[in-house]
Amino acid sequence: MKELTTDHISQQFNLELEALRQHFLTMGGVVENQVGDAIQALLESDSSLAEEVKDRDATVNQLDGLIDQECTRILARRQPAASDLRLIMSINKAVGELERMGDEAKKIASLTIALIEEGESPRGYVEINRIGQIVSSMIHDALDAYARLDLEAAIKVAKRDRTVDMEYKTALRSLVTYMMEDPRSISRVLNVIWILRSLERIGDYSRHTCQHLIYMIKGVDVRHTPISDLDEEIK
Repeated sequence: MKELTTDHISQQFNLELEALRQHFLTMGGVVENQVGDAIQALLESDSSLAEEVKDRDATVNQLDGLIDQECTRILARRQPAASDLRLIMSINKAVGELERMGDEAKKIASLTIALIEEGESPRGYVEINRIGQIVSSMIHDALDAYARLDLEAAIKVAKRDRTVDMEYKTALRSLVTYMMEDPRSISRVLNVIWILRSLERIGDYSRHTCQHLIYMIKGVDVRHTPISDLDEEIK
């Protein structure tokens, strides 16, 4: 693994930074599983698993609070500069992206329960499976990029969000057409559309997470840089 932080006179500072990074990765693992299980619960009509996903949101929130406290404490006590400051600020912002992913997973779980109670499998499950696989891989690869401080991997994940957006728009057009042809399906299909919307947002948050990592490594803010211009921006 590459090292972004420098060696400090205080070994305790090194330990604090490493603990912060590990807690971030732990939270990421919880969110990754939460999203994956939310998709699985829908595709397998598993209401028990959907309830577990909803309950797991409390763990995500606890880790969010813990990491926020750690960031605040380090900033107050150590007054870090340069790369150390970028590491702390990047993780602090990326944690917010993870927390929002967890919220979307909880929404998917709630909508899954509603769809199961309706007792009929509506259109859109194929699209959910396809987009769900993409965003799940984005979360996994974004966290792996953080663990290895891998700039190239972060850029690749960020670019993958374009595929999610295209898939989402295609699925949306298909489902809207289906609702127009069969008005009786509107309630069910709207729930599917909200699930697809949550997955699209998770893709956005994964991209944002990688943009925070790019800032950590290169010191360049690319949040407002078009995906197609990323490579040029960080040269």
